[in-house]
Amino acid sequence: MKLAKIFKNGLIDENPTFVQIIGMCPTLAVTTSAINGLGMGLSTTVVLICSNIAISLMRKIVPDKIRIPAFVVVIATFVTIVGMLLKAYVPSLDSALGLFIPLIVVNCLILARAESFASKNGPIESGVDGLGMGLGFSMALTILGAIREILGNGSLFGFALFGSSFEPILLFILPPGAFLTLGFLLAGFNKLRSKKA
Repeated sequence: MKLAKIFKNGLIDENPTFVQIIGMCPTLAVTTSAINGLGMGLSTTVVLICSNIAISLMRKIVPDKIRIPAFVVVIATFVTIVGMLLKAYVPSLDSALGLFIPLIVVNCLILARAESFASKNGPIESGVDGLGMGLGFSMALTILGAIREILGNGSLFGFALFGSSFEPILLFILPPGAFLTLGFLLAGFNKLRSKKA
C-alpha cells in the first residue's frame, strides 16, 4: 500500500470519528473548545505514531498469546511520556484535559490501530498510519470543539468573535451540545462522502 494512500485512509476514508465512530469518550467530553479538541487530538496523534512504530518493530518477537497486554504496555508508556510533557510544558491544557490524557491508554482507536495495522505492517507504514489516523482524529476534535466554542461561548481558540450583545447558546458547551454537534457533523461528512461515491 502506498504511503499517501495509507495517510489519506486515516485522514478521510476511515476517519476515526466521522467514519469509524470510535474514540467517542474524549470526542464528546473534551471538545468544549477548539484548543481542547486540538490538544487532545495531537496528544493522541503522538501516542498513535510512537506506539504504532514500536509495535510494528516488535511484532515478530511478541508471542501471540500476550500481544494485547504487550500492546497496552507500549501504549501506556507513550501515554505516560505525553502526560508528563503536557504537565511540564502546557499545564493549562493538561488541567483542562484532566483525566482524559491517561485514558488515552484505553482509547479503542489506538488499540485498534495496533491490532489491525501495526502488528501486520512495517514501521514506516505503521508510522504513516498513526499520523493519518491521528491527524484525522485531531481534525474531527478541533472542528467539533470549534463549533461548540463558537456557538456556546462566542469565541474561537479563546478569542472573542462577536460583540458584547452576543447571546451564547449554552447548550453547546454542555454534554447534549456535544451529541447534537457530532450528529450534524456526521450527517454532513457522510453526505459529502456519498456525493463523491
